[in-house]
Amino acid sequence: MAIKSTIFRADLQIADMERHYYQDHLLTLARHPSENDERMMLRLLAFALHASDTMGFTRGLSREDEPELWQKSLSDEIEVWIDLGQPDEKRIRKACGRAEEVFIYTYNYRSAMAWWEQIRSRLTRFDNLSIILIPDEALRIMGSMAQRGMQLQYTIQDGEVLLSNGEISVTVEPETLLSS
Repeated sequence: MAIKSTIFRADLQIADMERHYYQDHLLTLARHPSENDERMMLRLLAFALHASDTMGFTRGLSREDEPELWQKSLSDEIEVWIDLGQPDEKRIRKACGRAEEVFIYTYNYRSAMAWWEQIRSRLTRFDNLSIILIPDEALRIMGSMAQRGMQLQYTIQDGEVLLSNGEISVTVEPETLLSS
């Protein structure tokens, strides 16, 4: 019998000073059995950084032809494609061809930097691709904040994210490896 996904509910309060976006979002996430708390919390961080009324989670790990998150237009065109981890060049090329903007949030510094050094020269041709590295320690703390019912506050300003759940706070300083 297959292990089922675990359902999480997250009440996000987002104050993005850079985009002048101030909204609350009540989200339901399914954490795949192969996904850990840190990766799930990275999905929430990516959502907060790009939040909009049309941003949404996909089937992600279950579907090779979908990203982790996307924002689609009313005519079903992909405006923003967001992936996590270290996708191969073929997947990145496909994403850049299908979406107006593509963001990859990578993590695990050592393996991310090895992946980046291996793939970077083949990615500079994409003018709609951004790759962002999330620091290991910040991701570890974010993972410790995961609960089945979460209330999270994201304050985004000057390239940093202050994330708090009322008990634990962490400042996330994403490092841009490639910017569109």
